[in-house]
Amino acid sequence: MSDWSLPQLLAGLHADIQQKLEISRKSFAHPGTKGDASESVWLEMLSAYLPQRYQAATAHVVDSLGNFSDQIDVVVFDRQYSPFIFKYQGQTIIPAESVYAAFEAKQAINAAQIRYAQDKVASVRRLQRTSLPIPHAGGVYPAKALIPILGGLLTFESDWTPAFGAPLDSALAGGGADGLLDMGCIAAHGHFTRETNPGRYVFTPEGRPATAFLFNLISRLQFSGTVPMIDIQAYARWLAN
Repeated sequence: MSDWSLPQLLAGLHADIQQKLEISRKSFAHPGTKGDASESVWLEMLSAYLPQRYQAATAHVVDSLGNFSDQIDVVVFDRQYSPFIFKYQGQTIIPAESVYAAFEAKQAINAAQIRYAQDKVASVRRLQRTSLPIPHAGGVYPAKALIPILGGLLTFESDWTPAFGAPLDSALAGGGADGLLDMGCIAAHGHFTRETNPGRYVFTPEGRPATAFLFNLISRLQFSGTVPMIDIQAYARWLAN
C-alpha cells in the first residue's frame, strides 16, 4: 500500500502558500515591495497548478479600439488559442478576448481594497471584445457568446474582526455590475464566492483557504468554456496609424 497521503499533500500546498504570504508581509517594510512579493506568490501558485491552457501574469489588457485597462496584478488568460501576447521591457499586454479572470493581490482585505479591486476589474470588463464565426469541416459555427470575466481579490489577512461578517458583505455589494467580485481568498481565514443566483456571497472559513480557492477557480474556469475566436484584423487596423 502506498505511503502517499492526499490530505497531507493538500495541507502541504496550502501551508507553503500561506507561509510565503506571511513571510512577504513580515519581511518587507516598503508597501510596494510587499505588494510585488504577494503578487509573485499568487502568480507562482496559479502558474504551477492551473491547466496549461491557462497562463497567469501581471498585465494590462487592451481591446481592438485601442483602449487599455489599468494594470492588473493577476490576469488569467488563454494561451492555447490567443494569437498574440505583446511583451516589451518587462510589460505584458493581453488582448481582451483572451482574458478569463482578473484579480488584485493585496496584503489585507478592507473596504478600500475592495473598492480598488472592483475598479480594476471593471476596467477590464468594460473593454470591447470581438467574436468571429468559427469555420469547421461542415460549414461555420455562429460566433461564440462572450464568456463572463471572473474578478476577485486575493489577500493574506483581513483588517476586520471577524474576517467574514457584515462589513465584508456590505463592501462586496458595491462596485456596480462591471466591478462585482466573483470570488476571493483571505489565506489566513477562508475564501468567498458570489453565487450568480440569487447573487449573494458565500463565505467559507476553513483551514486551507488557498487550496480551496485554487480548486474553486479551476472549477469555475472549466464551466467558462473557451474564449471567443478573436478578430485579429480588428487589431491589425492600427498598423495603418
